[in-house]
Amino acid sequence: MAKPRLSRVPARRSSSSTMFLTLLIMFTFLVLILLALGILSIPTSNSRSSHKPNDLSSIVHNVVDKNDYDEGVGEQWVEVISWEPRAFIYHNFLSKEECEYLIDLAKPHMEKSTVVDSETGKSKDSRVRTSSGTFLPRGRDKIIRNIEQRIADFTFIPVEHGEGLQVLHYEVGQKYEPHFDYFMDEFNTKNGGQRIATVLMYLSDVEEGGETVFPSAKGNISAVP
Repeated sequence: MAKPRLSRVPARRSSSSTMFLTLLIMFTFLVLILLALGILSIPTSNSRSSHKPNDLSSIVHNVVDKNDYDEGVGEQWVEVISWEPRAFIYHNFLSKEECEYLIDLAKPHMEKSTVVDSETGKSKDSRVRTSSGTFLPRGRDKIIRNIEQRIADFTFIPVEHGEGLQVLHYEVGQKYEPHFDYFMDEFNTKNGGQRIATVLMYLSDVEEGGETVFPSAKGNISAVP
């Protein structure tokens, strides 16, 4: 006796629809989490954000939220100079008063700049660096601590992992030839760890010269605020 065949097509359709709806809900939930964490952003028609990330001919103008220690500082924004290596200009990072304070604080203690001997890890005189400079103790006073905290906030590197501020002065014709800021000796890496980032703060301006150049950067653009 032949038995009637029961069709299961409707059940299969229902199962497929349920699975699709579940995946859609999970995907939507994941997108909302990424948006909330700031990992994902929704593109806009704003011309400033329409440039390609590696397009150095354009200026990425990101306005920076100010903190309590930014009083007296003008409008701040970050300009992308190079992605290889990563180089940015943080406009108006310091106030005019802070620049003058650092200059006055360092001026009586300026000495001939030295370089690190890659074999011994000690400082030595060299013709590749002809400037003068001095180091300011970390956390020396409230103004210094505010600047150090600002650097930490910008670089995402804790203050305790940074070095004391170094103030440098270049006369006409003085220089520091192309070099790497990271250490190539074991002495300094064991003593204080390796350098992974450098923040240059221009305390004064000149009509010509004084720029920092990245010879190996794609585009080789001078970084002058």
